[in-house]
Amino acid sequence: MIAQASESSSAPDARAPAQSSASAEAQAGLKSLSLREKVAQLVIVPFYGDDLNSRSSAYAEYRRLVADVRVGGLILLNRVRHGSVEKARSHDVATFLNRMQRLAKLPLIVGGDFERGASMRLIDTTEFPHAMAFGAANDLALTRAWGAATAREARALGFHWVYAPVADVNNNPDNPIINIRSFGEDPAAVSRHVRAFIEGAHADPASRVMVTVKHFPGHGDTATDSHIGLGVVDAPRERLDSMELVPFRAAIDAGADSIMTAHLAVPALEPERIPATVSPAILTALLRNQLGFKGIVSTDAMDMQGLTKQFPPAEAAVRSLLAGADVLLIPEHPGKAIDGVVEAVKSGRISGKRVDESVLRVLEAKARLGIDHRRYVDLEKLADGLNTPEDLQLARDAARAAITVVRNQDNLLPLRDPAGSCFYLLSGSRFSTQGRDLAAEIRRRAPAATVSLLDPGLPASELAATAQSASSCHAAVAVSWVAAASYRGNVALAGGYPAFMEKLLAAATPVAYISFGNPYLLRAFPAVKAYMAAFSTTSSSETAALDALLGQAPVRGRLPVSIPGFAAIGDGLDLN
Repeated sequence: MIAQASESSSAPDARAPAQSSASAEAQAGLKSLSLREKVAQLVIVPFYGDDLNSRSSAYAEYRRLVADVRVGGLILLNRVRHGSVEKARSHDVATFLNRMQRLAKLPLIVGGDFERGASMRLIDTTEFPHAMAFGAANDLALTRAWGAATAREARALGFHWVYAPVADVNNNPDNPIINIRSFGEDPAAVSRHVRAFIEGAHADPASRVMVTVKHFPGHGDTATDSHIGLGVVDAPRERLDSMELVPFRAAIDAGADSIMTAHLAVPALEPERIPATVSPAILTALLRNQLGFKGIVSTDAMDMQGLTKQFPPAEAAVRSLLAGADVLLIPEHPGKAIDGVVEAVKSGRISGKRVDESVLRVLEAKARLGIDHRRYVDLEKLADGLNTPEDLQLARDAARAAITVVRNQDNLLPLRDPAGSCFYLLSGSRFSTQGRDLAAEIRRRAPAATVSLLDPGLPASELAATAQSASSCHAAVAVSWVAAASYRGNVALAGGYPAFMEKLLAAATPVAYISFGNPYLLRAFPAVKAYMAAFSTTSSSETAALDALLGQAPVRGRLPVSIPGFAAIGDGLDLN
C-alpha cells in the first residue's frame, strides 16, 4: 500500500521502484480504496499556488478535496486579471504542495502545463522559448537538453507530471490555439523534436517526470479554439496517417508516459460529431488497439467549452472513461464528475474492472515516480534547483539559434543606422508588460533612437499620428507579440494595430517587422521590406532578435513552417 509519508521523507531518493514492486504497491493501494475513492484517484483538480492562508475558504476547499474526497492529483494554473496572466511564486507553490501532500492519505501526483518549462506557470524559473523556436533552431541536442531541464525544475518544485511536449503538427496557419506551441509543420521534424524532448525528460532517474504528448489525434489543422467550441479536423484517414498521427507514433515509440485527448471532432475516425475525448473509436480502437499505447490517457481540461457545450460534468466523465480515458483533468464540477462515475458503476453502465484498470495505471505511475518516498520539497534547497546558469544559457542558445530572417530587401537588416531608426512596439494591452524590457534595452543600446511603446486600445488618431512620425526615420521597426491564447479565438494583431501598420507602410520609410509570436503575420503585411521571426514571446527571444537587428549576432534560423504565398519550410536568409 502507498503509505502516508513523514516530513523526514523529503530527502531526495533517485531510486524509483522497479516495475514489479510498483505494480505490487499499486495493487495494495487499490485494495485499500472504496469505489468513490477509486474514482476520485482519477480526478485532477486545479490550484493556483497562492492560497496559503489555512483559514481561508479556498484553503478549506483544497483540504476537503485532498483529505476527504481524496482526489488523485493537482495541476497548476495561472490566475488571469484584467486580461493579464499572473504567474505563481515558486516558493509559495512549493510550500502549498508540501501542505497538500501532508494532508493526502495517498501521495498526490502534481502536474503542470510546462510547455515552455516551468516558466509557463511560475516566476523564478528558467524562461525557455516556445516549441516552435526549438523547431526553427532545428538542433535536437537543444531540444533534448530542454526536456531534461524542464524535468529537473519540475521535480525541484514538487511536480511529477509535465503536460508537454505538444505533438500537434501546425499545418493550418490560422490555427488560433496551437501556432508556436507546435514544433512546426513537417510531421517528421515534429516527431524528431517530440522524441528528443521525451528522451531528455527521462534521462536522469533522479529528476524523471511523466510526460504527456498532446493533443490526440492532432489539433494542428483546426481554426477553432477548443476552449471556445468544438473544433473539427476534416481530413481523410490517409492524411491523418501521414500527418497528424506521425508524431504520436514517434512519442509512443519513445516511451511517452501519457497522451492527452483533444476536444475536437474527427469525422474520418468518429462519424458522430463528438469530441475525441469521449470517442471509443479514437481512444480505444485507434490509440490503444491500433497504435498500441499502454500508458495513461488523460483528457484535456474538462471545463473547456469544446466538451461542456455537449455534455454536463457527470456525463462527460462517464463517457470519457467509457471511451478509454484514465484521468479526468479539471472537471467543471469534480463532485458531480465523481458522483456520475460512481452511479454508472452501480448501474452497470461502467464495469468495476474498467475503473480498476485506470486506477492501477495512476497508482503504478505514482509508485514508479517514487512520490511517496520524496513527497516534500526541500524549501532550503529549492532556489539552487531553479534558474541555473546552465539552463539560462540553454534558453539563450535556443532563442538565438531560432531567429529567422524571411525577407531582407535592400539589405535593410542589420540596421545601418540604429540611432536614426524608429521602433514601434505593439504590446498586447495597456495592462501588459510586453515591450517594456525591450524598450529599455533599445534605449540603452541606441540612446538616440525613437522608441514608442503602444497599446492596441489607443485612439485611432493617436496611432495614426505615431505612424506618421516614421517619415523622419531612417528605418521603421515594428515589433509584435502575438501568441495563441485560450479564449482569444485568433492570432491576429489586436485593436487598432492593423490600421496602424497600413499607415506605417504607406510612408516612404522602409519598414522591418519582427514577430515575437505568430510567424504567419507576413501574410497580413506583405509590403514590409524585412521580416524576422523569433517564434517566441520570451525575454531571451527579445534579446536574441535585438542582437540580430543591430548586427551583434549572426542569423542562421530556418522556417519550421511555410508562410503560404511567401515562404516554404526551410527558408531563411543568413545574416553575418
